[in-house]
Amino acid sequence: MGRTDRACRVIAAPPATVYGALLDRESLEAWLPPDGMRGRIERWDPRPGGGFRLVLTYLDHTDSPGKTSDATDVVDVEFAALVPPERVVQRVVFEADDPAYSGTMTMTWHLAATGAGTEVTVTATDVPPGIDQAVHEVGIASSLANLASYIEAAH
Repeated sequence: MGRTDRACRVIAAPPATVYGALLDRESLEAWLPPDGMRGRIERWDPRPGGGFRLVLTYLDHTDSPGKTSDATDVVDVEFAALVPPERVVQRVVFEADDPAYSGTMTMTWHLAATGAGTEVTVTATDVPPGIDQAVHEVGIASSLANLASYIEAAH
């Protein structure tokens, strides 16, 4: 059994709005890359069994060499389950030569209505051992902060 990493944040919007941002290509490109990265989606098929290919580029890769190349992380993401507006389950595979990044990581985005909006909990299971847990959890929290800013600015 692999490692589990987790982060959570309340976003001031209803679950349906948050769910929509999880399944919109332009939205994902805007908010998903953590601080210090930018993202580009190369393939997009938002349905169960579909997915996307995401190229994340480090703005400064000096201290953070990428998994795919010195400056990039490339991931293939499959939508394993889509349950509107409650849950998105993704199977994530990194494109990397280093076996420390091999395997399939599952990312579950769980949305729960609260009085303040939507509590979004991201749980990553079977995280490849090459990914530092503290760095990964900071990255997930950064993506959640970006998601909150993106959604809350629009509403």
